[in-house]
Amino acid sequence: MSDTADATAALLAAAAAQQGLGDTLRIVLLVSLVGGVLLAWFLLRGYRTDDTADTGGDGDGTDRGANA
Repeated sequence: MSDTADATAALLAAAAAQQGLGDTLRIVLLVSLVGGVLLAWFLLRGYRTDDTADTGGDGDGTDRGANA
């Protein structure tokens, strides 16, 4: 029975040593997704229309300029 326990322990130790690229690929995927979201936010914020911005008008929403 001790041979089976030794073989099982050796097999588990070998499996634990072969972790592969799973963690690395998981990190690369997470960083790619976060980067894509940040890139989309950065690009799309330029197309935003901000109605509350100061456009030089008198505050009533119309932009008549200084000569009105």
